[in-house]
Amino acid sequence: MKLVAVGRMKDKNERALVERYLKRLRPGLDIAELADGRGSADEIKRREAQAILSACPPQAFVIVLDESGRNFSSPALSEAMAGWSALGRPLCFVIGGAEGLDASVMARADAALSFGTLTWPHMLVRIMLVEQIYRAQMIASGHPYHRSGRP
Repeated sequence: MKLVAVGRMKDKNERALVERYLKRLRPGLDIAELADGRGSADEIKRREAQAILSACPPQAFVIVLDESGRNFSSPALSEAMAGWSALGRPLCFVIGGAEGLDASVMARADAALSFGTLTWPHMLVRIMLVEQIYRAQMIASGHPYHRSGRP
C-alpha cells in the first residue's frame, strides 16, 4: 500500500502519531510526500496533479480523499479495503494539497473517501487516514481494537 500526500509533515508530534500506526500495519504503508505547488490556484493544482499521478503506481487502485467522496463507517471501510485488495492491485491513497485535487486526479481515481464535509488540516487527515487503515485491518482480523458496540 502507498499514500501519496502533498506537503511535508514537519511537526514531530504529528509525525510520531503517524509512525505509531505505520509500525503496526501489515502489509505496510509507504508514504510519498510531495512538494506543495506554487503559483495561481489552477497552476498549483495542475503541478500537484502531475506529481501525484507520477507517484501512483500504474496498476494501482487509487483512492482519493475528497469531501465529495463516500463517507464510510469503519466496518464499511474495512470491507471496502478487503474488496479493493482482492482485486490484486496495490492500493494507493491520495491526499491533495490546500487547493484540492485537479480533475485529472479525480478522473484517475477508482474510489473517493471522505472524512465528512468539515475542513480538516492536511496533516490531521494523514494521521486519521493511517489510523483508519490500521483500524480496518484490525476489524478484518477480528482484533478487539475496534469496539463496535455502544451502550
